[in-house]
Amino acid sequence: MIGIQEGAGARTKKKAAERVFPLHLSLVGSEPRVWRMVLVRETMWLSRLHDCIQVAFDWFDYQTHAFNFDDLRYGNPLKRDELVIEDDRDIALSDLDLENRARFSYGYHFAEGWQVEIRVDKPVAMEKGLRYPHCVGGERAGPPEDCGGLEAFHDMLACLKEPETELGREWREWIGPDYDAEVCDVAKINQSLRRLTK
Repeated sequence: MIGIQEGAGARTKKKAAERVFPLHLSLVGSEPRVWRMVLVRETMWLSRLHDCIQVAFDWFDYQTHAFNFDDLRYGNPLKRDELVIEDDRDIALSDLDLENRARFSYGYHFAEGWQVEIRVDKPVAMEKGLRYPHCVGGERAGPPEDCGGLEAFHDMLACLKEPETELGREWREWIGPDYDAEVCDVAKINQSLRRLTK
C-alpha cells in the first residue's frame, strides 16, 4: 500500500546559504594605525585565515603563529608545559561560533610579538561573482617581515621620514625603494588573495 507522502517526492530540507564574515584586522600598538577589512567564507579553514592575514599584511609566513580564543589556541601545533596550541588545519571558522564572538586575536612571530586584533562583524550573505577571501579596505603598509618588532617598526617609520640621515638610508636600503608606509594596496592584496583556495 502506498501512503499519501510516498511518490510525491521526498521533501528535501533546503541547505542554508553560506555566509561571509567581515573581519576587521588591526595591528595592535601601531601608531599610525595599520588595519585591513577582509570578507571570508564561514567554511574557510582557520589555517587559510592565517594565510589571508599573511597576505593582507605582506608577511611571508617565516615564523610561528597562533589564534587566541579565550583559553583556546590554534596555530602551529605545540604542547609544552602549560602551553597547548591545537592544529589550525583541523578547524573551520564555522566551528568557532564567530557570530557570538565579538573578537579574537592572532599572534605572529612570537619573538617580535606582532599581535593582530580581529573584530568580527555581523555575517552577511555571499555576493555572487565575488571571490573570497576579499579585502575591502585598509590603511598603511604592514610592517616588513623581520623588521624587529613594534618598537623597531616605529623607529623605521621615523627614520624613513629623514632619508638624508645614515639611519634613513640604511632602512631604505634594507626595505627597498618600493616600500611606502602610507599605502595599503588593496588591489595587490586581492590579487594575492585570489591565489588562495577555500
